[in-house]
Amino acid sequence: MWKLKQLIPGGDEEEREESFLEDESDGLCSLSYTQRMYAFAACLLAGLVCMFLSMIVFVKPIKFAILFTFGNLLAVGSTAFLIGPAQQINMMFDSARVYATAIYLGCVVIALICALWIHSKILTIIAIICEICALIWYSLSYIPFARRMISELMIRFCDTEL
Repeated sequence: MWKLKQLIPGGDEEEREESFLEDESDGLCSLSYTQRMYAFAACLLAGLVCMFLSMIVFVKPIKFAILFTFGNLLAVGSTAFLIGPAQQINMMFDSARVYATAIYLGCVVIALICALWIHSKILTIIAIICEICALIWYSLSYIPFARRMISELMIRFCDTEL
């Protein structure tokens, strides 16, 4: 737990350096370690509850898309409480995962457009499947060599010689 406190900003007020974002936001991001952990847990739990509730309304794709997408955004955004919003954005748009982030956010927008504006159940389901795949690929970008390993496995499984 001690190592986790060192990684998460906002632990000890005396030891903490002021970051650019904290200077600009007039202390809005100056949460204590305990407050960050509670906010992370609450946001992650709310996201997981939304994703679970979306499974209940699965037969209604538009409601499913709204709940599932909102739950996804809450769960992904919950880590901003741990590492801070500026660090979260920097990590999301790092050169190693900028394409995964762009595709994930694009799929989120497309799913919401299909559900709220177009009202097409088939397009909404397709967009949600793409969103799930993009979320998995985005999540794998945080595990060293995971995307390379999955890519090589897919090439091996799908490569056929005729």
